[in-house]
Amino acid sequence: SLGFKELGPSSHKSRGIAWKRLCSKPQFIVGGATRTDICQGALGDCWLLAAIASLTLNEEVLARVVPAGQGFGDNYAGIFHFQFWQFGEWVDVVIDDRLPVKDGELVFVHSAEGNEFWSALLEKAYAKLVFVCVVSCSTSEGFEDFTGGIAESYELSKAPSNMFQIIQKALEAGALLGCSIDITSAADSEAVTRQKLVKVHCAFDSSSEWNSITASERPNANAEDGEFWMSFSEFLSHYSRIEICTLTPDAITSDSIKYWAVSNHDGTWRKGSTAGGCRNNPYTFWMNPQYVIKLNDEDDDPDDNEVGCSFVVGLIQKNRRRLRKAGEDMHTIGFAIYEFHGQRDVHLDKNFFLTHAQKARSETFVNLREVCTRFKLPPGEYLVVPSTFEANQDGDFCLRVFSEKQTETLPCDDPVDAELPDESVSDDEVDSGFRGMFVKLAGADMEISATELTTILNKIIAKRTDIKTDGFSLETCRIMVNLMDDSGNGKLGLGEFATLWKKIQRYLVRDPPDGIYKKNDMDNSGTISTPEMRLALKEAGFTLNNTIFQLLVARYAETDMTLDFDNYVACLMRLEMMFRKLFNILANLVYLALKSS
Repeated sequence: SLGFKELGPSSHKSRGIAWKRLCSKPQFIVGGATRTDICQGALGDCWLLAAIASLTLNEEVLARVVPAGQGFGDNYAGIFHFQFWQFGEWVDVVIDDRLPVKDGELVFVHSAEGNEFWSALLEKAYAKLVFVCVVSCSTSEGFEDFTGGIAESYELSKAPSNMFQIIQKALEAGALLGCSIDITSAADSEAVTRQKLVKVHCAFDSSSEWNSITASERPNANAEDGEFWMSFSEFLSHYSRIEICTLTPDAITSDSIKYWAVSNHDGTWRKGSTAGGCRNNPYTFWMNPQYVIKLNDEDDDPDDNEVGCSFVVGLIQKNRRRLRKAGEDMHTIGFAIYEFHGQRDVHLDKNFFLTHAQKARSETFVNLREVCTRFKLPPGEYLVVPSTFEANQDGDFCLRVFSEKQTETLPCDDPVDAELPDESVSDDEVDSGFRGMFVKLAGADMEISATELTTILNKIIAKRTDIKTDGFSLETCRIMVNLMDDSGNGKLGLGEFATLWKKIQRYLVRDPPDGIYKKNDMDNSGTISTPEMRLALKEAGFTLNNTIFQLLVARYAETDMTLDFDNYVACLMRLEMMFRKLFNILANLVYLALKSS
């Protein structure tokens, strides 16, 4: 229950630890929740302490994470609940009140007040939420999970020229901020610098600037409470990193706060369908999910003298930590941004990306939970393509866009539609040569059953050395018969069989440039890959969105993400049957609506 690996049952760090409560008269919160209630324990999770401490400075946000009305009083039931943001929604986490204790002391986060437990219980609830020892997380993650905001991280040695203005605007927007000093070795951890700053910790008491603050706002100005003044130039030289968490509008009620607009989209990467990898994979990159951002208005006060629209894009991969026990880890993720002028209801294919350079991109591809980058671009429309670095890696993600002005963000995907030509052939239209062949194939009843169709097609396809197939199954042939069978007797007559044969000729086996299957088998392997399959479907008249294409790949593709001939036929025939039934249903609904009106 403590964790795994370093905190697993066989670890020396977990020996002697028991779960219990320490005092006879515990209190949940004593005198309000403040940043001085938070003392670090044996875990190296000062990042979490910094995030919790920042949380206490915003009572509205704190009240969401630590719901009011809880305590060890009359309504005490042995449990407490906390709320955390996770990938677009607030999740309620319920825990009991037992805490890990060793040698009579709480092992992890605790309060300076021996009988106050809100901060320790909050840490326990958060560890339960992320399915892992919280030491492996970061301040940015804590900020986001406590607020629902978006957290940016800046290396101060490479800070942009307008870093001061970024911080100013962040404070005006009610953002939470944290900073830290990097170490050069493990021995350097928590070392105190000459300026009395603690390395790794996320943070001069005697500065004259305190005199400009009213007494009511600085009750502990001379206390060793971690608060101090320093110049911005000193800050840049002594600190390594600053993290800024911009809050969502629903977390802010003050009219004086200039909150940012937010849009949020969930998406998936699936092997063979929507996991195209980064731009290093030009053959599959276009298959990644795509989103259009429309930037309308420029910033009000461009202090950096650069006119444009400021926005932050954050890409979070979901639920990867809970897979660590199974040997999984974070994917390496990032995104690219393109200028975009076109239809929003079209999933752009590889030709667009082969002929357009990216306008911007995430700072790097990295194996963290989130990649987050700030941009300033001219008004216009832009396409964002989130991806894993390697192709064909399954995962779920959340793409968020925070913007100084109102923006519009929408998925860019194909509509679900089909253009199905009328290829029906009547008995009278069949020529004598085809009629003679049908007589030989159909037998005495002059009709072809699904079983007979299976035999016929497999004899024909066996003569083709340029197409790979395991042979048509009876199920596939039943689909074909059901699609073509207008009489309803479960068999194909002359005209019905001629219609099917015409369809096969157009869809499937004719030599290039007419045959769709052969035309899209770019490497002449006898099979088509899933990227080729999406292009083939569009050429055959089907436009499908990412969700449906994922389902088709899962059902019809082999483990190497290719489709042989019979699976390709089965997929096309089932699609056509479904669309024709849908069109019939819609036609009947329209008829009934017109009749009733």
